[in-house]
Amino acid sequence: MRLWRVGRALVVTFAAAVLVAGGVFYGLVYLLDFQEIDSKAKLDAATLFDLVKLSFGVVAGAGALVALVVAYRRQRVDEAGAHREATRLHTERFSVAVDKLGSDSPAVRLGGVHALAGLADDAPDDSLRQTCIDVLCAYLQLPFTPDPGDDPAHQEEHHRYLALRKVRHTILRLIGDHYRRPKGTRRSWQGCDLDLTGVTVDGVLDFGGAVFSGGGMSFDNATGSAPDGPDFLPPAAVLLLHRSLLPPLADQYRRPAVQRCGDPHGEP
Repeated sequence: MRLWRVGRALVVTFAAAVLVAGGVFYGLVYLLDFQEIDSKAKLDAATLFDLVKLSFGVVAGAGALVALVVAYRRQRVDEAGAHREATRLHTERFSVAVDKLGSDSPAVRLGGVHALAGLADDAPDDSLRQTCIDVLCAYLQLPFTPDPGDDPAHQEEHHRYLALRKVRHTILRLIGDHYRRPKGTRRSWQGCDLDLTGVTVDGVLDFGGAVFSGGGMSFDNATGSAPDGPDFLPPAAVLLLHRSLLPPLADQYRRPAVQRCGDPHGEP
């Protein structure tokens, strides 16, 4: 809400108070037949003095109203300043976390993931929280080098693949953890958009007990494999989606794991 300048607010408030005071004075005098004061019973000095005192009481109330306006404006300015400061600190932390996420070291990237998740939890407003979630989803959408296997000749590449896979799995685990928390509680991401379009999950995806509601969600063109088990998406996951999204999503993950990953004999 845009605030008026102090001078303008005071002038408007004082003018309104004067008008109200004048209206009260005139109304009281009118009720006492002021028009007939010369031809009929006149107001005595005590009554007129009481009216003047009442008018001054209204003006005093107007002064209190002015003080209230000034105090309200000061509070709003302080709140806006606090929000700007929180946003500035959030932006600085966000920049550091994103830099970590782009590091060549998997350990530093892992720290950046946790930093972004913490920023989403502490975000001063929903738009900044959504930005953190979008960055984590965008990281999952980035292409990555497949596992070269256990060949000793590619041992270093294999270890790096496992380390970077740990980063991706940590993001998915954090997403599931935050969407399991009841909506409206601290650290809950329910109500935020989740874009996992085109994500390739090279492992078991456990969203069991997670509730996706109140926000947009996309699994379009998402693929995955579960080398350690048959379930890519456990049946315990609760997906409260738009009606147009739920049937195709359910069909996608109802197929056998081999077909979901593009078996030439199954539907891709």
